[in-house]
Amino acid sequence: MSTLEELFRRIRSSRTAPGPITHMIVGLGNPGPDYDRTRHNMGFCALDELARRVGARINRAGYHALWGDAEVGGARALLLKPQTYMNLSGQAVREAADYYKIPPERILVLCDDVSFEVGQMRLRRKGSAGGHNGLKSVIEALGTEAFPRIRLGAGKKPSPETDLADWVLGGFSPAEKEKLPEVWARAAEAAEMILRGEMEAAMARFSG
Repeated sequence: MSTLEELFRRIRSSRTAPGPITHMIVGLGNPGPDYDRTRHNMGFCALDELARRVGARINRAGYHALWGDAEVGGARALLLKPQTYMNLSGQAVREAADYYKIPPERILVLCDDVSFEVGQMRLRRKGSAGGHNGLKSVIEALGTEAFPRIRLGAGKKPSPETDLADWVLGGFSPAEKEKLPEVWARAAEAAEMILRGEMEAAMARFSG
């Protein structure tokens, strides 16, 4: 039997959030089953969890992406999963931002970061790509680094000799997998706080 919470989520998912779309939340990743639940797809997974929490479905095609929309933190937000592959993520973000006239400071990006272990997060108002090709593409497409982002620890390479591409496109260990639901839930909660205008509080609570 469905819980009352699940029922409310299904009801919300059948409605379009009121008012104009004013924000965008982008999950970075690679499309297709071969990349599902890999380290590089942390952004996709965190966005899926956020969509689940707010009763949205990311199942419409457009802007070289899959997208949906929902009320998040009191704002109507476009939830975007670029389907261009990671290195061209900015193309989808730019198209959607232009269509809805969303400025960079209202575009929140969720992505993986192999500088941190699984379970760690870093929230920033702006910053460089830090070697992340998806962020690099978004920065180039928007022409600015001034957009907020949540970087989710995807696990550090086990040795300097480990090929980075193989590492980020690989799966998680059993111990890491146990942490993932909590990681995605914390990222979703942080995103809601950011859209409520509570960036400083979210940084203090979740960065670390």
